[in-house]
Amino acid sequence: MLEPQADRVMALGEWEERWHQDRTTFHQPHVHNLLENNIDKVLAGRSGVRFFFPLCGKAVDMKWLADRGHPVVGVEISEKAVRQFFEENNMTYTEEPVAAIPGAKVFKNSEKNISLYQCDLYNFSRSVEGEFGAIWDRGSLVAINPRDREKYAALMMSLMATDCRYLLDTLLYNPTLYKGPPFFVPDEQVHDLFGSSCDVELLQSVDALTDRHRNWGLDFLTEKVHLITPKTR
Repeated sequence: MLEPQADRVMALGEWEERWHQDRTTFHQPHVHNLLENNIDKVLAGRSGVRFFFPLCGKAVDMKWLADRGHPVVGVEISEKAVRQFFEENNMTYTEEPVAAIPGAKVFKNSEKNISLYQCDLYNFSRSVEGEFGAIWDRGSLVAINPRDREKYAALMMSLMATDCRYLLDTLLYNPTLYKGPPFFVPDEQVHDLFGSSCDVELLQSVDALTDRHRNWGLDFLTEKVHLITPKTR
């Protein structure tokens, strides 16, 4: 089932162009319901948990978590998206170059403890911001080029602290009907990518089909959220 999308490639410039042209229907103006529904399982009684947002866009989930006292670090290729996040949430911010990533910038709001890096995700590493106690992956694994998934999973696992709780959102549909993105990611591949060093638990599965998805040609769309945690040794 992976073959129809296996060679599909989106260049970084295409994502930046989508933001410049406001073709960002993937952005949600409200906190994601699967994050709200499962936040207690992610926090597991912890406070002040550092969250990592891969391909963060201008997700309002970041402010929602920061308002609850959780530091947030995100990575996004589009500078427009990063600036819009702060501006639309009435936050002041500073910007500065990132010595460890040539050409990258980091935008910060110190009051809410939010740092957003404008760069290629694969240029980000643990050496830049250390490890994280949580990752919220909504729309990231399903957006990257399918051929890059092993590299992506290796990066995510390298950013996980020993107590990290990684919430991963995936989509199931018939990939012969739509070329993506967002891409089809079956449960079996989630286990293949993370199962060697992490435990993977399916927390929730919902019918996510809307008229917009029907216009893509889809006849079903299932959204799933998984909890990924490092295996105890």
